[in-house]
Amino acid sequence: MWQRLSASSLVVAACGAMIAVVMVGLCAVVLYQGRQDAQDHTRDTLRDIALIAQRDIERNFELYALSLQAVVDGVKQPEVMALPPRLRREVLFDRATTAKYLGSLLVLDAQGNIVMDSASDTPRQGNFADRPYFTVQRDHPDTGLYMSDPFQSRLRDGAMSIALTRRLSHSDGSFAGVVLLAVNLEYFRDLFAGLALGPHGSLSLIGRNGVMIMRQPYDPKIVGRNIRGARTFERFISEPEGSFSETASIDGVRRLYWFQNFPNAPLIIMTAAAEQDFYANWRRRAVTIGSLMVAFGVAFIALSMLLSVQLRRRMRAESELQLLARTDGLTGLNNRRSLGEILDQEWRRAKRTRSVMSLLFVDIDRFKAYNDTYGHQAGDDALAAVARCITGNIRRPVDTAARYGGEEFVVVLPNTTPDGATEIAERIRTAICECAIEHAGSEYGRVTASIGVVSREPCANDDLTAVIKAADEALYKAKMTGRNKVSHFGVS
Repeated sequence: MWQRLSASSLVVAACGAMIAVVMVGLCAVVLYQGRQDAQDHTRDTLRDIALIAQRDIERNFELYALSLQAVVDGVKQPEVMALPPRLRREVLFDRATTAKYLGSLLVLDAQGNIVMDSASDTPRQGNFADRPYFTVQRDHPDTGLYMSDPFQSRLRDGAMSIALTRRLSHSDGSFAGVVLLAVNLEYFRDLFAGLALGPHGSLSLIGRNGVMIMRQPYDPKIVGRNIRGARTFERFISEPEGSFSETASIDGVRRLYWFQNFPNAPLIIMTAAAEQDFYANWRRRAVTIGSLMVAFGVAFIALSMLLSVQLRRRMRAESELQLLARTDGLTGLNNRRSLGEILDQEWRRAKRTRSVMSLLFVDIDRFKAYNDTYGHQAGDDALAAVARCITGNIRRPVDTAARYGGEEFVVVLPNTTPDGATEIAERIRTAICECAIEHAGSEYGRVTASIGVVSREPCANDDLTAVIKAADEALYKAKMTGRNKVSHFGVS
């Protein structure tokens, strides 16, 4: 019974814990999905920002390339070159230098000297034969449109720029010089400054050779740095576009990156948002919701355990009540109600197995006189002592003793022969007598008991009532023949 009670309470506690774990698990799944949603939303935002910047740069570079090509084509036309300097400048450069972020638009000869200048009819003095954008065009005729790394302009007080150049060739294909257009890096800085990426986000324009052209947040020390060896750059050149999370080599901040290689220029646009920024709101929600859910889970488990304890107590109380309902409170033996169930069960079993069932009717001799002489408390003590004598002399688990009423007791002995039943009855009688409980009203001077015994193998039409009546008759016979004896009545 107690094992069943413990098992039931443990099931309740385990179910409560399981439900709490499932609740916390579902919360964790929802929070994790929220984290993924925050990352996906940030990735989409980064892609949109990169696309905006890329399209702006491509559109302007297309215009710059057209301006360069117009100068190349104009230089090849003798009628243009024969114009007066002012008109020739207006035809060749077409007010290109009036754009906000354009620096110099120059024509250099084969030695790198300025021969035409968009800023003035009289070209400024300068030689740029040492610049990579000049030497590349001179040494590689098939270069086409070339974009240089960032450099400090010699004509504009060291302003940081990049150069777009095209080669000029003589009719025989030999090198004739370079058309140069300088783009102020302030263009990229202002463009990037207008795109919000969070407090720790970054936006970079990188050449495919690994040179940093511009980065937001701006740091002049970073412009022109080569990051070819960085792990992030290895990812940038591995595919046309993509996204990944990595720790930046420049500042050590872990970011989510989106990058795009320009299809028609040697450039890579990179947008990045710091995880500490775009996870901030999610993290606050996760801490709040997670803490509440864990608290609820712990509370649910605690309530389940309390319920389990209460259930155990209730089931124990019910079990004790059932036991009390079946037990005689004074002697601790089965009461008459449970005796009826036991008799009916054992009688049916004896019928099935065709075995002998024996009954003992035990009655304390002259018990009314004992109560009148010694009082009811002493009588109760005598009843308890007799009950102990009975239970002390039945050994098998299947043997059962019960208080029938008053000073009468019944012992049920399944599968017990008449001789075996008589032997047990005699042991009980002897034990009661040897207790030597004083009884002045008895002819023996002590408390004694008479016992009626009946043994019977049930037949199909036998009635249990007849067996009980036979046992009672055997008891009556013992009383009438002197008391303190065992009398057997029955048919074996």
